[in-house]
Amino acid sequence: MKLLDRVRTKIKFKHYSSHTEKSYVSWIKQFILFHNKTHPENMGKFEIEQFLTHLVTQRSVSASTQNQAFNALMFLYNQVLELPLHDQNINALRAKQRVHLPTVLSTKEVKHIIQQFPENNYKTIIQTIYGCGLRLSEVLKLRIKDVDFDYNRMIIWDSKSLNDRSLPLPQKLITAFKEIIKTNQIQHQNDLADGFGTVEMPNALARKYPNANKEFKWHYLFQMNKISKDPNSNIMRRHHVLESTCARNLKRAVIKSGINKKITAHTFRHSYATHLLQAGIDIRTIQEMLGHKRLETTMIYTHVVKELSQQNRFSPLDYL
Repeated sequence: MKLLDRVRTKIKFKHYSSHTEKSYVSWIKQFILFHNKTHPENMGKFEIEQFLTHLVTQRSVSASTQNQAFNALMFLYNQVLELPLHDQNINALRAKQRVHLPTVLSTKEVKHIIQQFPENNYKTIIQTIYGCGLRLSEVLKLRIKDVDFDYNRMIIWDSKSLNDRSLPLPQKLITAFKEIIKTNQIQHQNDLADGFGTVEMPNALARKYPNANKEFKWHYLFQMNKISKDPNSNIMRRHHVLESTCARNLKRAVIKSGINKKITAHTFRHSYATHLLQAGIDIRTIQEMLGHKRLETTMIYTHVVKELSQQNRFSPLDYL
């Protein structure tokens, strides 16, 4: 098996996301090409340091980009080639880490942007991100079974932190969710009648439960309007809506709102955390609700709240 195919296989075995797969494969390719197509087995600490330094000095990458490349190479050597580098102190010129305060919307701005959407699934997706503090990928991967109306909760399985979590279901979304599920169920029956009706199953459940992919409860909440070919299996099925499509719909709403901030779907997650903190929710609870592994990651919102405080806004010009 070719090296990059081995990398892809190992990534799938580890249940990493498709984004991680694309990123790691890309960095490993660049590393090999940088060293004139030398096989990584014939390289090591010195060549890795050369490549990482090149990224900073010649390509001026950010610290996060350089760290991504470093992680890809560590995965290659530790997990694929089984040539561990844990005990080697890899020294390279590192990009300076810039600390960014996330863009945060006021509650008034959140409401105004949401009002610019037509009554469709994309509006509900943004409401869900803000209402539950989810990542866009977590919203899009929600399945019918993950919405529990009896206990007014939503279950996020195997998220980025690898810890499942339960979140309160916003009351304002209950009607919208029930309508979406009702529409999806009708569509599912039509798909089955047309010889389709399967859905991609998570991890190894496809082998464990071979007929579960036709059960409605496993289908995505926010699904595509059309059946398409699954790039992994080449099976014609109904997938969840694409991140790029969500981004286009959000961009239209933001332009229409007239709000001049750099806004992505993740901005609503940042706003969720900030507004909870402003409402007096303790930082540990917010950490759990966001699914952060480390408290330090959540602590950035304390800086945001402090910066937004009216008491911290003053200028000598205002006293003239």
